[in-house]
Amino acid sequence: MARAPEWDERGAIATTHAVTDAGPPRARGIRSRITAIAAVAVAGVLIGAAVLLVTAQRRQLTGAIDATLTQRADDLTALIAATRTLPVSLPASGDDSTVAQIVSADGTVLAASRGLNEPVMRDLPDETVQSIRTLPVPGFDDPFRLLTRRVNSDVGAVLLHVGANLDDVREATASLAFALAVGVPITTVTLAAVVWWLVGRTLQPVEAIRSEVSAISGRDLHRRVTRPETGDEIDLLARTMNQMLDRLEDAVQRQQRLVADASHELRTPLTRIRAEVEVELARGEHRDPAALLRSVLDEAAALQRLVDDLLHLARSDAGASRLRRQPLDLDDIVLREARRMRENGRVAVDSSGVSAASIAGDPEQLGRAVRNLTANAERHAATRVSLKLAEDGDRARLVVSNDGPPIPADQQERIFERFTRLDDARVRDTGGAGLGLSITRDIVMRHGGSVRVDPDGVDGAAFVVELPLEPLSQFPQAATV
Repeated sequence: MARAPEWDERGAIATTHAVTDAGPPRARGIRSRITAIAAVAVAGVLIGAAVLLVTAQRRQLTGAIDATLTQRADDLTALIAATRTLPVSLPASGDDSTVAQIVSADGTVLAASRGLNEPVMRDLPDETVQSIRTLPVPGFDDPFRLLTRRVNSDVGAVLLHVGANLDDVREATASLAFALAVGVPITTVTLAAVVWWLVGRTLQPVEAIRSEVSAISGRDLHRRVTRPETGDEIDLLARTMNQMLDRLEDAVQRQQRLVADASHELRTPLTRIRAEVEVELARGEHRDPAALLRSVLDEAAALQRLVDDLLHLARSDAGASRLRRQPLDLDDIVLREARRMRENGRVAVDSSGVSAASIAGDPEQLGRAVRNLTANAERHAATRVSLKLAEDGDRARLVVSNDGPPIPADQQERIFERFTRLDDARVRDTGGAGLGLSITRDIVMRHGGSVRVDPDGVDGAAFVVELPLEPLSQFPQAATV
């Protein structure tokens, strides 16, 4: 059973225990099952074909005998019709296995082949002119194929019996059945051996992939599976495995960075709180409890905001963050943030470009996203923050801009990564933890929208948010997760 990876104090994977196989490789089980299924299927088909072949041969040989008996009966019938009298003895047919007999209505044998002195059959069912059946013949050990026909003669209606020994049919059928009884098992075993070898050869690349993946631990997630480059399903499996390892390596690296950055971000306010408390304690009677409490309260508030941000991201990554779908006026949220910035009094706020825009979404989370954007704009603005909101086709378009330093082109995507702050924003007093824009993008994307830096902004920095005006259910990425 696999054990969870152990983490060191920096958030890196320290040890990863390999998965212990509880039994033989799965490839062997697949190999055995495929071989057994193929052997059973082929054996069933061959046995069915053998039964049909033996039956067809018996019918063919019996049909040939029936044709011979019919011809013999026709000859004797023609002889009786030509002479209108019964022959004293029946002429030979040139085949020792064929016999003939004429029996009167009272069961008396009127004429017969040599050795056939007892009547074979005394009568036919009413209105039956001729029948062909397999019956025992008196004086012979083997069964005969017997044709019985009513014939008119000078003594009235008589029964003409013509029979042929089935010994040749039985011997030929038995020979074929024996050959098939030997050939079917040999063929089945041979095919099973071929399938066993072929499946083994086919599964060798799969076993190689399994071995490589099994050998990859948390310390060497950079390793990849060797692709056979054949373009078949095995090659597709190897490519899929490598893509999975890419995602796993990226997830582990992000987790390591998250743990390391979160540890650093949490350590800073805790260190400040401890330092301030130690300083105040060292002052003795000159301590200022009110100032200390205010400072500790500010640091605790910063800690709470950081923990809330981390909790939001953790829930989002785990799929536990849910959206409440309800109609709302996005302009109310934007204007509320404009009033907040005016009350702070740090920058001038221009909200004249805000017009009505109704969307469907979670008001609390959308309020948080807009607050993060306006707080970021307020933090980096020189003197002014501008807010614009309008409906543009089927989407609501929000632009939050400031007259501060512009965002370099090579940083316009990086700033949406977690714990990312540009160099001039890393001052603790003015810069946040670097999670606000990441959370904003997460919220906006789960509402079916997008957020980006406006590359055409010339005065300062501008962020553009676009959200769908249609109901949230129309967008799969905006569904509850």
